[in-house]
Amino acid sequence: MTARLPNSYFDDKYAEAKDPWKLEERWYERRKYAITLALLPHPRYRHAFEPGCSIGVLTEHLTRRCDHVTATDVATEALDAADRRLVEAGSRERVTLLRSSLDEPWPAMHFDLVVLSELGYYLEAAELRTVLDREVARLARGTIVVAAHWRHRVDDYPITGDRANDIIGATAGLHHLAGYRDADVVIEVFDTGPPLSVAARTGVPGA
Repeated sequence: MTARLPNSYFDDKYAEAKDPWKLEERWYERRKYAITLALLPHPRYRHAFEPGCSIGVLTEHLTRRCDHVTATDVATEALDAADRRLVEAGSRERVTLLRSSLDEPWPAMHFDLVVLSELGYYLEAAELRTVLDREVARLARGTIVVAAHWRHRVDDYPITGDRANDIIGATAGLHHLAGYRDADVVIEVFDTGPPLSVAARTGVPGA
C-alpha cells in the first residue's frame, strides 16, 4: 500500500457521481458542518486553509466566517464543482482553489485557521505524522486547527477517523481547546497558541 490513497481513487469517485459523499443533501453533513463551525473560538478569521475541499460545500460555509479561504483537492472534477458553487454563491473572489494533496507542501501563506475535515484517514499513519510535524511547525502562533472525521471503519481507508484525530492531537505545538464526539463523528479544535477558553478570549468576567 502506498502512503496515501492515489489520486485515481478520487477521480473514479467523481466519475461515478458529481457528489459521491452526498455532501449537499445529507442532514448528517449539514449537522456536522454546523457543529464544526460552532466549535471555532473566534467569530471571524483572516485566511483559512481547507485541504480536501471536495465540491466546496464546507468551503462556502467558511467564506461566511473568513475574509479569504485557500482550498485544495486532488480531483479536477471536484475543484470545477467547487468553482461553480462559489460563483453561484457570490464568494468566488474570496477563495483560492488549488489542485494539491494534503501530503504535498501546504501553500506558503499566513493562515489563522486550518480545517482538516474528512481527509486525514486517506493517509497512512506514518505519512500523516510526517505531514503534520512538517506543516504545523510552520503555522503562526495562535492558528486554530480543527479536525473532523467519520468514526466508522471504511475498508478503503488506510486508518480510521479516530486514529486520524489521535495523530493530529498528538502533534507537537497543538493545544486542545474543544471537542465533540458521538457514534458517527469526532470533531476537535486545537490552537498553536495558549489554549484559552472562548470566555477568556473575549473577556467574560469570571473566566
